[in-house]
Amino acid sequence: MTSHRPPLRAALAGALLLAAHAARAGTGLVYVAGEKDNAITLVDAKTLAVAGSIPTCARPRHLQLLPGGTRLLVACGDAGQADTVDLATRRVVDSSPLGHDPEALDLSADGRLAYVSAEDDGALSIVDLAAKKEAGRVALGPEPEGVKLSPDGRRVYVTSEVAGVVYAIATATRTIEKTIPVGKRPRRLALAADGAQLWVTNEKSASISVISTASLDVMATLTIAVDGLPADGITPVGMVLAPDGRTMYVALGRANKVAFVDVATRQVRALVPVGRRAWALALTADGSRLFVAGGLSNDLTAIDTATAQALKTIAVGQVPNAVLVDD
Repeated sequence: MTSHRPPLRAALAGALLLAAHAARAGTGLVYVAGEKDNAITLVDAKTLAVAGSIPTCARPRHLQLLPGGTRLLVACGDAGQADTVDLATRRVVDSSPLGHDPEALDLSADGRLAYVSAEDDGALSIVDLAAKKEAGRVALGPEPEGVKLSPDGRRVYVTSEVAGVVYAIATATRTIEKTIPVGKRPRRLALAADGAQLWVTNEKSASISVISTASLDVMATLTIAVDGLPADGITPVGMVLAPDGRTMYVALGRANKVAFVDVATRQVRALVPVGRRAWALALTADGSRLFVAGGLSNDLTAIDTATAQALKTIAVGQVPNAVLVDD
């Protein structure tokens, strides 16, 4: 008699997957780093009420969850280090040196290596967080900023604000594969859902360069316009991709707006007013709410992405410069 029950191994794998998903249930909070008050403000992602704060190292500039989702890495520019925050206790439980004036970073899949843009040194610093020391370095152009690892971890992309380029670096050899000219003052990076496109914000060109990750050539440039504003009043910086991969949300800096950009057509579908100097933004896991930090208005705007309408503006401390949602 042929059994139609799934093999025991598959059943166990499914049970383990469900258990792992349950174990990774988020805190339901939005974490907002304030550069000037050296703290992270916590906001409830549903009620939009402030839920507390966590003191951290000097000038927090980048937030990223460590593998497992129970701890948060906070990179601090003035302290030259990364604090590790336990999300359950809301306490700093560890720290690692990152070198002088770290700007942004991305983590290897196992969370051991941090690829850090060392702005003042003009380099990509590779830091072993477990050993708490630098494991390697790649010399780059002046003022490197945005850092993004490829999904397979074989390549890391880094922007240079002054040189106006993106560096594609092989992680195995720690050598530059290609230097890709883009717009003026490239800032941040985001990958399309299939990993075939790398989007780059050009702050001083009011544009986004779209790079083919296969050829490492610019395949398109999107110029962003806002009625009533000159080009130098539109300064795109942060980006985040919708979970369905169809929309890229772009913070437009001095324009005090966030753009909803259709990934397929590369057209702006909506512009939503937010706080002053919008740089950082983050989405809920289901993509229903977008949170945008106003760096000069010291606030966080919560947006309903379905209606492209702001829901609430929340005071969140001094010069918010990084946002992360853990839901």
